[in-house]
Amino acid sequence: MDFDFEKYKTQGIKVNYYYICKRKLWLYDKGICFEKNFDRVLQGKILHKNAFQREEHKDMLIDEMIKIDIVSADHIKEIKISSKMKNPDIMQLLYYLFYLKQLGISKKGTINYVKEKKVVEVELTEEDEKEIKSALINIRQILMMKKPPEIKKLPYCKKCAYYEFCYAKEVD
Repeated sequence: MDFDFEKYKTQGIKVNYYYICKRKLWLYDKGICFEKNFDRVLQGKILHKNAFQREEHKDMLIDEMIKIDIVSADHIKEIKISSKMKNPDIMQLLYYLFYLKQLGISKKGTINYVKEKKVVEVELTEEDEKEIKSALINIRQILMMKKPPEIKKLPYCKKCAYYEFCYAKEVD
């Protein structure tokens, strides 16, 4: 099966949101964002700014599409607060590795959970590539929907920046 990467490429945060919550993905894409003043997001930005200050290639923007936290000779690194959303974090990093591979660049990746002082090694496999392609196709379908996906109650909804928006009830 031919896969037209140019047609499906997207931002890494959207791949992350796809694995967290399809509704959040759709809302974020439509510019409905609640992260700016959300404590957990602000905490992450401060942590990100202060971590790995000596790294030479930090916050590399590629194709105005993806922003990789740190790029070294053979690795890319993502900086995260905690491993509570480990799978979405891994999928985001795998997407970056897949994206770079489309550009002819082969690297390995690590996710650095700074507060936990934990490092997860990530390497792109053929099976991962199939998963990424499938996710990109699904992401595009979700983003083309006229209405957001229905609310799906997840264990972490109450800690989400979109919680009040999703669960607000209108009162006359």
